[in-house]
Amino acid sequence: MRHSRSSGLRRSGLTVLTALAAFALAAPTATAMPTAAPAEPAAPAAGQPRLGDSCTSADLGKRYPYIKSTQVVPTITHFKGWYVTEGSTGSQTIETSTQTVVTVQVGLSANIQGSFQVELLGQVGGSLGLNVQISSSTTSSQSKSISWDFRRPGYYALYEGTRKVTGQYGSLNCNRVGTGNGTYATRWIDGPESGSYTTYTTLEEGAVRCEDTVPAGSIMRKAQDLLDCGSPAATAKHRAGPVPSAKADGAERDADAAATAAQDTKAAQPAPRAALNCQPGAYRIDVPGKPLNWSAPLLANDGIRLRESTFFSAHLDNWRLCNVTENNGVLEASLWNWGNGGCATVPAAIANQEQAYLTTAACAEDDLQRFYIYRDAPGSPKIGLQNKYTGSMMGYDRYADGELIRQYSSGRQDGTGTYTLTGV
Repeated sequence: MRHSRSSGLRRSGLTVLTALAAFALAAPTATAMPTAAPAEPAAPAAGQPRLGDSCTSADLGKRYPYIKSTQVVPTITHFKGWYVTEGSTGSQTIETSTQTVVTVQVGLSANIQGSFQVELLGQVGGSLGLNVQISSSTTSSQSKSISWDFRRPGYYALYEGTRKVTGQYGSLNCNRVGTGNGTYATRWIDGPESGSYTTYTTLEEGAVRCEDTVPAGSIMRKAQDLLDCGSPAATAKHRAGPVPSAKADGAERDADAAATAAQDTKAAQPAPRAALNCQPGAYRIDVPGKPLNWSAPLLANDGIRLRESTFFSAHLDNWRLCNVTENNGVLEASLWNWGNGGCATVPAAIANQEQAYLTTAACAEDDLQRFYIYRDAPGSPKIGLQNKYTGSMMGYDRYADGELIRQYSSGRQDGTGTYTLTGV
């Protein structure tokens, strides 16, 4: 068989079986069954810690990804059933229709731009020995033309497909842990922020007949499964051209229903105003050993900035911890500003962006306003802060008066994501 993409570039081959043999030798083995990863990275990247390793106060504002589980499933993105008679062999160009769309996504975001997301997807590919997408990408939702040189009659699946890779990830964060006898140390822990990821491998297109023997777990086998080879449409005499596939139509409907349900789930709901239960103390969030600290904005369209506390600060640099909970030694709280009465938040419109700035808004029951607080060993007021919704750590580009506080998916690796919680 000879095959070419719709762009006009052509590749040569002797027969379907020749293409299958080459595929079996060259393609990485994939599995349709979930494969559980260990509770920590089996082979962490250079410089990446393991769960339980020691960390220092400079690590409080950092995090690292690790893979909890992986699943690789051959997925058909475009499909058409096609019947070839003795008189209709030769080169043909077939218009296939969209079967399913695969989008690269980490957590709730398909906007892959942060170092955490890129490193996570790189770990996925490395652990499986597959080349996977590590940037914002989606398979085509448009119909696709596939050209093929049909040498034999039969019922064919014309397809484009990929290996869809999904699973769960976690993050390593630095926090105080009890070591026994009332003593504490800072260690890399399994942080509370986790989620699912989706990516996919290189796209493959081709044609396969009902009679062809293909590798189990391959994209070809997945396409062949959609042919309904035992159906009357496949076994009866049929004119040359398209043949309907009940399996393909059903799979397409299921994919559309799942996409619609996911979209409905993501629909924004108005957040009710929060009734905050705040601790009595107020704090400054200082840069350790330096005079600048977090100061809330006076204007609604401004952000939280590094400022020096003065007589004119008007409590904009004073924060209270509200609705505080603790789970496995990690605090979770809303940060209420004494000066403007708002709660620290990442603006919803830019929450999926690396280096989105932090601001304040009317306090609400909203995960964008909730922060995990990682603490140094008792006796030290040093902390790191992570937004619950985005999973990003809080930091700044440079130490300067007026510099915005921003989110960084992996934190600031120079240690500038560590702050001091100073009582006032």
